Amino acid sequence: MSLTVALVQHASGLDPADNRALLADLTPGGVDLAVFPEAFAHDFGEAGSDVAPYAEPLDGPFAGEVARVADERGTSVLAGMFEASDDPTRPWNTLVLRGAARADYRKVHLYDSFGYRESDRLAAGPISACTASLGGFTLGLQTCYDLRFPEQSRALVDAGADVLVVPAAWVAGERKVDHWRTLVRARAIENTAYVVAVGQPAPRYSGHSMVVDPLGDVVAEAGEGEEVLTAVLDPERVVEARRTNPSLLNRRR
Repeated sequence: MSLTVALVQHASGLDPADNRALLADLTPGGVDLAVFPEAFAHDFGEAGSDVAPYAEPLDGPFAGEVARVADERGTSVLAGMFEASDDPTRPWNTLVLRGAARADYRKVHLYDSFGYRESDRLAAGPISACTASLGGFTLGLQTCYDLRFPEQSRALVDAGADVLVVPAAWVAGERKVDHWRTLVRARAIENTAYVVAVGQPAPRYSGHSMVVDPLGDVVAEAGEGEEVLTAVLDPERVVEARRTNPSLLNRRR
């Protein structure tokens, strides 16, 4: 049984109501999973901006609209938001998955890199493997900077994931598209898993949303602008890859 995914490479703005409306506008029919970028409920704003005023609970307007759209379209929808945490000044950077599958993932690795200090205004989530079953696949959820930490991807695969789903707001800059493409392909190859990586578009972010198969072949890739891609994930491709390259079985631990 295949899984049809939509990668919604679209910018979020600073008006939460406008961003919620985009969920319905941009979720296509006829797909099993629609993936929106990180921080889709409200963009990060200028570097160092306080996002705490825009944090919501998991039963708030944004997550509720994600669930409503998923139900209306008969699909599952994954999108990023800022979730109110125990510290009112530092919310979590959270992915909400609603529809035929349900999960909530709080970003573990905060973007304290390339001149940014995400930990100054966001709280890190618990270190645990967040997975969800959908259409015969097991999805492993990650967010943006998590992509640079291969041990997290491997923990998800050890927990059963055969598709790594990575919503992102990958900030543009020198070498950043090359890093993104290299890391997405590496996580697919080393884990013999699909990677579905969805970013916000240029000019602020890097775009280039991608689907890479378990042998490292690029199934679909966007450019820099706003775009909606679709791709079909084939479970037999995972079986073939893990038979051809049984690196998960060959580990010495």
